[in-house]
Amino acid sequence: MSNIVLAQAAEAVNLNPGLAAIGYGLSAIGAAIGVGMIWAAVINGTARQPEAEGQLRGIAYISFVLVEVLALLGLVLYFIASTA
Repeated sequence: MSNIVLAQAAEAVNLNPGLAAIGYGLSAIGAAIGVGMIWAAVINGTARQPEAEGQLRGIAYISFVLVEVLALLGLVLYFIASTA
């Protein structure tokens, strides 16, 4: 019986679109900081050991994609929350 009440309560929640925009903004800022830290580490590592540039760049691109996927996830959640 309590499961039905919880399901009905979950449907009744109306998230403010402004709050959703703030949440997306924070996720975009987090992704920007992450990308900056990734490429700063690649530049630093390349300056210290130039022969490892190719390996560092490959790792950086993989990390970059993962961080950007999190930013896109924030964008999708923003649209879901703002249309609800």
